[in-house]
Amino acid sequence: MKKVLCFGEILLRLQAIGSSFFEKDRNQLQVFPGGSEANVASGLAQMGTATAYCSAFPDNLLSVEIQQQLLELGVDTSKCLSFGDRIGSYILLSANGLSQGEVIYDRRYSSFSQLQLEDLNFDRLFEGIDWFHWTALSPALNENVAELMAPILKEAKNRNITVSVDLNYRSKLWQYGQEPIEIMPELVAYCDVVMGNIWAANKMLGTYVDDALDRHTSTANYFEAAKQSAAAIFSMFPSVQHVANTFRFIDNPQHNLFYGTYHNRIEDVLSPIYETNEVVDRIGSGDAFMAGLIHALTTDMPAQRVADIATGAGYQKLFVSGDFGNGKF
Repeated sequence: MKKVLCFGEILLRLQAIGSSFFEKDRNQLQVFPGGSEANVASGLAQMGTATAYCSAFPDNLLSVEIQQQLLELGVDTSKCLSFGDRIGSYILLSANGLSQGEVIYDRRYSSFSQLQLEDLNFDRLFEGIDWFHWTALSPALNENVAELMAPILKEAKNRNITVSVDLNYRSKLWQYGQEPIEIMPELVAYCDVVMGNIWAANKMLGTYVDDALDRHTSTANYFEAAKQSAAAIFSMFPSVQHVANTFRFIDNPQHNLFYGTYHNRIEDVLSPIYETNEVVDRIGSGDAFMAGLIHALTTDMPAQRVADIATGAGYQKLFVSGDFGNGKF
């Protein structure tokens, strides 16, 4: 069985229980562990894929409790680093992401954001690993982490480890003077698997997207746009063998229209289309999709099954509170 290593920043998610952080007579806070890469790791482990996680944690009891929760879900945390003084966090001003409420990041000076190359022992990091997963959130943090990623990815490729990336785009990150398009193409060149959506690929890799596409565009037209985007990625990056996209549309706080596409160099497939008006928590649905994608690819599923598992996992996360999904698809 292949073993996947997810590498990225551990985060704490803070959100009000009521409709406001300072709601009268209900000034209560919920806290969830998360972060995209940890979310993927938890999903993979619950699906039965051997999974490890590496982040940087300060030496305190909270770090121990988060790692213990990951262990209980089946994630190997032995590659985590004890380093620095704090865990980054994000404040969600809408309960469970069910509105257009603002997200406030508090990630500066986190342990992970201050990692240096000399803090990593590549033999220890990659021991027993067949697949390395990272996201665009890491180089978005600061110039230091952006510079850290290339030698890590190069080492992974030198060891014949499959590399996957999620093109997570967060406009409130990337605040250190460089745009994603200046950083991401060099890093994606090391990747075998690219997941995201057609708009993130445009922003980070420079692929074409039609500005006329909107909520009312048909699924068939979006499928064609996804095929064009994937074809451009395959042309630009010879190492990339798999591309996947999510399509998620929201009409009201409890609504979600959800489907995905999967592409390899021979096939293009569309998942089933899911729709619900009973969303519990939309945070982490893309990470659950990523976990399903990796799980399906590591078990050599046919193309249609890859799309079905990834999209099913992303959809199932909509009904689970917190960042971590339940591993169902």
